[in-house]
Amino acid sequence: MSRYRKLTKRKESKTRNLYSHEAKLINKSQRELTDGTEKDTLTKLRLLCFSRGATGISGLGRAFRNMDDDGSKALNEEEFVKGIRDFGLNLSAEELQDLFHQFDEDGSGSINMTEFLLKLRPPMPQSRLDIIDQAFEKMDVDKDGVITVNDLKNVYSVKEHPKYQTGEMSEDELLTEFLNNFEGGRGNNDGVITKEEFINYYATISASTDNNMYFDLMMRRAFAL
Repeated sequence: MSRYRKLTKRKESKTRNLYSHEAKLINKSQRELTDGTEKDTLTKLRLLCFSRGATGISGLGRAFRNMDDDGSKALNEEEFVKGIRDFGLNLSAEELQDLFHQFDEDGSGSINMTEFLLKLRPPMPQSRLDIIDQAFEKMDVDKDGVITVNDLKNVYSVKEHPKYQTGEMSEDELLTEFLNNFEGGRGNNDGVITKEEFINYYATISASTDNNMYFDLMMRRAFAL
C-alpha cells in the first residue's frame, strides 16, 4: 500500500470518528428536545445548537458577528433575536426575551456576544481546553490568531489528493473545503477560522465524548500532536 493510501485511510478513519460523535450528539440532543421534560431557556438553546451538529454554536456566532458592523461585539435585543431567527433556531418570543434579559445583567440594553457564546458552550475540563489550544496553535502557523488557507499550506498537503491530480479542484479549493468543516454554513463561510470558532467546534464534539483520555487521544491523532 502506498504512503498516500495509508495516510488517506488514516484520515478517513479520523473523519468517520468525528462524524460518529457528531451523529451521536445530534440524535441525543433531538431526543432531549422532545422528551417532554421542562428545560430552562439556555439549555434549550444549547440543545438546538447541538441538533445542528458540531458547527451549531460556531454558526450562531457567525450569524451574530455578521451583524456586528462596528466591531463592538455588543448586541441589542433586536439584533439578538434577529441573529437567532436568521440561524433558524425555534424559540418563542418569550423564550428569546428571557434569554436576552438573563445576559443583560446590568440592564444596559445590550449583551456581549463573546460572553454569551462562552456561556452557551458546554463546560469542559481544563485538560480538554489545553489539548484544543495545542491543536489550534499547530494549525495557526503564522500566529495571527486565525487559521486560513495559507496556514494549512504549511501543515497539510493536497498534492496526492485525487481531485487535485485530476485538476477537478485546486489546492486552495481543497484547503477551503477543509476549513468549511469548522464553519457554520448558511452563506457565512469566509475561509477564516477564529480560535473561538475552533474551540466552539471541539467543545461541541466534546459534549458527545464522556472519557477525557479518549478525547485527548482523538485530538492528538487528528492533529499529530
